[in-house]
Amino acid sequence: MKFVHRLGYYGLGLFFGIVILIFFLGGKRTSCDYSPTARVLKNIRIKERSFSDESLRFFNSKSIDTAAVSEILENGNVDFSESDTEAKPCNIYKVSGKSKDNPLLLLTIKNCDSTAVILKAEIDNSH
Repeated sequence: MKFVHRLGYYGLGLFFGIVILIFFLGGKRTSCDYSPTARVLKNIRIKERSFSDESLRFFNSKSIDTAAVSEILENGNVDFSESDTEAKPCNIYKVSGKSKDNPLLLLTIKNCDSTAVILKAEIDNSH
């Protein structure tokens, strides 16, 4: 079999393989969260979220919508050196991030098995 024929068969198979993958995986919300920060943020995002009284007072006093927390959990950074990942029964994470039209916020989040509680929120002036 000539090289050109083999190349044609390979290209045809590659084309149909890609079409099949697009058909089966096109509508799925798949993600590849391999970094520790991405895994922690995804784990917090999928849980039921609640706010402590202290964090709600902060958001009210600064006129910041609590929806900013969702934006920070999408693009934020977890500071593992400041977090308590060995705390029992729930890990405590320090997450910093910026949301639209808001300053850089630092969130302290208690990440339990089924819930994530935003314990504290503050403006991060260190940067």
